[in-house]
Parts: sequence; structure tokens; C-alpha cells
Amino acid sequence: MRIMGLDYGDKTVGVAVSDGLLLTAQPVETVKRERANKLRQTYARIEALIQQYDIEKVVVGLPKNMNNEEGIRCAQTREFAETLERRTGLEIIFWDERLTTVAADAVLEECGVNRQKRKAYIDKIAASMILQGYLDSLSGSTGQYDVSMDGGNI
Repeated sequence: MRIMGLDYGDKTVGVAVSDGLLLTAQPVETVKRERANKLRQTYARIEALIQQYDIEKVVVGLPKNMNNEEGIRCAQTREFAETLERRTGLEIIFWDERLTTVAADAVLEECGVNRQKRKAYIDKIAASMILQGYLDSLSGSTGQYDVSMDGGNI
């Protein structure tokens, strides 16, 4: 069994998957689209990744406000996730994603990745942080994030 993590954004969706033992999350890719409301190809790509990785559950980051309230971004994310659930039949779990993009950016900066390259990786790193948080909650762990890509080569 594997679980997929998604970081849904206006023009991108970061994708991460767990290992088979549900211990670690690895970034997979960033699905891009030209316009925010053009989701057909985005859903198709995510569905292909679900098949490729034999995914049984999807964790979607919920972008709550810092005061824990849900704004327009949460509504858009919930709508995206509900459509994905209808299309795939998989269970969707929402996970608080506050500050994951900030944390992902900080990790990449600390690793010495320049700003331009960080843009290419940040969404899938954020997705792996969202998924890792969920996986840690399953095991009661507070483990570190696995942010390696392509064998650690950025």
C-alpha cells in the first residue's frame, strides 16, 4: 500500500508518494497547468501517477489561515479534492499544510539551491512534507523529512 500527498495550488500541484511501509514520503513531480481553472490534464496526470504507484489513499494539504480559519483557498482545495475522489474512488484525507511551502523553501535554500531552481522543486517538496506529517501521525513519530530528489542530485 502506498499513499499519495498533494500540495494543490493555483497553477501547480506538488505530488509525493510514500514508500510501501508508510515510513517516508518522497517528492515525485510538480504537475503544471496554464490556467487555474483548467484541471482536466491535471486530474489525468494525477490519476496516471495513482496507477503507476498503486496508491490506495490520498492526503491533500489544506491551506488554513494562521488563525485556523478556512478561506477561499481551502474551498478551492476541497472542491479539487472532491472531484479527485469522485474520479478515483480513493479516500481523501485533508492535512493542515500551514507553512509547508515556507519550510520547503527554507530547506532548499539551506541546501544551497538557487532561487530559480527552487521554483522547480518547491511544490513537490511541500507535498512530501504534507505527506510525511500524515505518515508520522500514523506511527506517532516526529521524524525528519526525506527531501532527496533524483538520488539526492538537485
